[in-house]
Amino acid sequence: MAGDPPRSAGPAEPQASRLADNLTYFARTLRAAGLPIGPGRVIDALKAVEAVGVGTRDDLYWTLHAVFVNRREQQPIFDQAFHIFWRNPQLLQKMLMAMLPSIDAGGATEEEREPMLRRLAEAFSSERDGAGDGRESEEEEIEFDAAMTYSARELLQKTDFESLSNAEIEAAKRMIAAMRLPIMTVRTRRYATDRNGRRIDLRATMRAQLRSGGAIPLRYRKPRRRHPPLVVLCDISGSMSRYSRLLLHFMHAITNDRDRVHSFLFGTRLTNITRHLRQRDVDLALARVATKVEDWSGGTRIGACLAEFNAHWSRRVLGQGAVVLLITDGLDREGGEGLDREMERLHKSCRRLIWLNPLLRFEGYEPKAQGARAILPHVDDFRTVHNLDSLDALGRVLSSPGQRRLEAQRSYRAVIAGRG
Repeated sequence: MAGDPPRSAGPAEPQASRLADNLTYFARTLRAAGLPIGPGRVIDALKAVEAVGVGTRDDLYWTLHAVFVNRREQQPIFDQAFHIFWRNPQLLQKMLMAMLPSIDAGGATEEEREPMLRRLAEAFSSERDGAGDGRESEEEEIEFDAAMTYSARELLQKTDFESLSNAEIEAAKRMIAAMRLPIMTVRTRRYATDRNGRRIDLRATMRAQLRSGGAIPLRYRKPRRRHPPLVVLCDISGSMSRYSRLLLHFMHAITNDRDRVHSFLFGTRLTNITRHLRQRDVDLALARVATKVEDWSGGTRIGACLAEFNAHWSRRVLGQGAVVLLITDGLDREGGEGLDREMERLHKSCRRLIWLNPLLRFEGYEPKAQGARAILPHVDDFRTVHNLDSLDALGRVLSSPGQRRLEAQRSYRAVIAGRG
């Protein structure tokens, strides 16, 4: 009848509300794991699911994937989060009747027990903990801050970048931002006035004579000392992706700490990011780098990238006795083709060439890959770079003269011969 009130929509409204809750909770988990997801993305996800519908598991996967994933390195996090969060078959068959999914992996099948990213696991646990009693969480946090601060910091110094949690990554970024990289000074061809110098400074002497108008006071000079240029060549291929994100923060810190620092990234191609890293705000700097670089987490063409560097950049940035940091694991998809020749040319163009390899953290590491065997004979120092302690050790290495070049070459050739 016309006077009757409209009928209730029944259970559809609370069911739709639960769907929105599920998607919101899933988006919050992805955000806690490091994906840049805001309220706008959640609204887009709801609209996309309503438009596409939920027919199969793949439909839901690719619908949410299209909304939440816009970079290649976000794919593994989204993939593991999706399969853990939406693993209940009834949740996919009857989406609108779903309850919040359980994330306890204790009853998972053998297929579902894949290694989960640590920061993703932390995101799940933090979301679950946040739903409990706020007072209990606060007390636990205060106890940790009071008793565990120093131990946690000491442990963080030695923890491999690969196994850091999301919170530890943020703490490591703050510690890296405070780092200072001491580089030894070298003698230049220019001179500076110095009363204890051994050479007479004729120009300064004549100026002094004009001012005094009488006796000629002698002025002396000595060679000027200056930090050499620093060139960083960092591998951003898939095998290095878990280290390159923190090493980018390290490169930003040293770029803003001193002058004449030149930074390059390489995977399948070479990219100069020096200008972008000079931006003081690290988040803005890395955002600009992300838009500039197109070969994140892909393959590695070390020989081709070094050939491009030697042909187009070496004369610009390797003058005045530059120190070169080559950060790579030496895994070249082209089997080291042309790498020996380009490494020899790079080595002859710089004052000192230091190879930083995260694989060196493993005891008994042997350079069996063809790329690694091509690189090793042409470096002056070979060191690991896998945690904060290794970055501190790098500072000590750069502040000392190091081995004489010929002695270093003999020692590394002996290593290759002994392990061949």
